[in-house]
Amino acid sequence: MGKLDGKVAIITGSTSGMGRDTAYLFAKEGAKVVVTGRNEARAQAVVDKIKADGGEAICVIADTSDLNAPQKIFDATMEAYGTVDILFNNAGMLSLKPILDCSLEEFQRVMTVNVTSAFLLSKLCAPVMKAKGEGHIINTSSVAGCAAHWGPVAYCTSKHAMNGLTKSMALELGPEIHVNGIQPGTILTAMLDEAGGEAAMGFMKDRSPLHRVAQGSEIATVALFLATKDSSFIDGQLIRVDGGVDI
Repeated sequence: MGKLDGKVAIITGSTSGMGRDTAYLFAKEGAKVVVTGRNEARAQAVVDKIKADGGEAICVIADTSDLNAPQKIFDATMEAYGTVDILFNNAGMLSLKPILDCSLEEFQRVMTVNVTSAFLLSKLCAPVMKAKGEGHIINTSSVAGCAAHWGPVAYCTSKHAMNGLTKSMALELGPEIHVNGIQPGTILTAMLDEAGGEAAMGFMKDRSPLHRVAQGSEIATVALFLATKDSSFIDGQLIRVDGGVDI
């Protein structure tokens, strides 16, 4: 018996990194997984591996910078499985530009990918979960949502906004739906590669008592915890998974 037997889980941004590792773990625990991302080949590869390992999954090709993407993801999920139990709003976009170099277009795109898409997809999934009397929404924030020194203006702002969205949704969607967030530190992902890779994050390793970066699987295990009854009395919380960089 898996911890997620019979559950349907949407995981945005699940074609690489911690989203992909979470998709594998959720499927291993019995969930039917909806894999989403922009790259069809990578999305299909995740689905193929899940199926090869005996799990069940579909992929939905969607770019969360498009405001129509949440509806596309939700409709495909309902067509395939008729319900949704878990939503992991994990899709994200990194911007490294400081305020004087960041255009309004880039700022708005980061906010759309990192916050607005989560807001819209949560609005679609929440009524289904409410009607069932149970559901879990998990949002990917960041240590950049804790202090400005971890992220340039657009990314940092978006992650602070995700913190507020998480807490507001928890307050408004309970008691049936649990809403919590994860605040990763430096994780080995495609986004990290965009920032210059592990070598560029040496300052974060130096500030961490663990002196290393994390694997995506180390986020996946926290997401699994938040998606099950193991976290039954945890709601509206932001769990830092950062190696202790600010202790």
